[in-house]
Amino acid sequence: MTKSTIGRYWHVATLVVAVFALAFQLYLVATGDNILDSSAVTTTRPEQVRRFFSYFTIQANFLVAVSTFLIVRGRIESQVFRVVRLASLVGITVTGIVAAIALPPSPNYTTGSLVCDRLLHIVVPVLTFVGWAVFGPRGKVTREDLLPSLIWPVLWLVATLALGPLVDWYPYPFLNVGSIGLGRTLLNCALIAALFLALAALALWADRRLSRDRATMNA
Repeated sequence: MTKSTIGRYWHVATLVVAVFALAFQLYLVATGDNILDSSAVTTTRPEQVRRFFSYFTIQANFLVAVSTFLIVRGRIESQVFRVVRLASLVGITVTGIVAAIALPPSPNYTTGSLVCDRLLHIVVPVLTFVGWAVFGPRGKVTREDLLPSLIWPVLWLVATLALGPLVDWYPYPFLNVGSIGLGRTLLNCALIAALFLALAALALWADRRLSRDRATMNA
């Protein structure tokens, strides 16, 4: 079995796991089996579903599903693919790092909720990062893609801050203006944007380094 064949299977597996985790998590939320935050017990089911789509983790996993679908279908030549791939890679890497360091699963989770939590926060990030590092595709990160890859996280931040006062809810404590103040929130936003850009630039460097290493091995 060739490396390209193994890589295809790897990306298919990543796609299947991401789609399953997202669908199962949404099912749990819609049926009331999973409460993503403590205030959800007093909110309507439609609001709980809206909150589901507001989480950075959920959106990052969705972008992973989109990018791996495009890889499996062989649609990797456009800048749209490059930007989505880079944004999903950085976003899901941030998700995995934060989950491993600061977001342990809630002790109140049901078995289904715990499975979804580990799939979305650990398994998909690992599958995505290893798939990118080992199987590529290579040469799909350019300088022109760095700033466009920030469009999603910036829009997510803007939407989160705009909706927060209207619905009296924020997906993460570090964005809760009511609790930590506007100044601290804006500082956190700037740090998030800087981290995202730094990781995207690191991905650009690593992609070029891995591309050169492959060319040297094939020479």
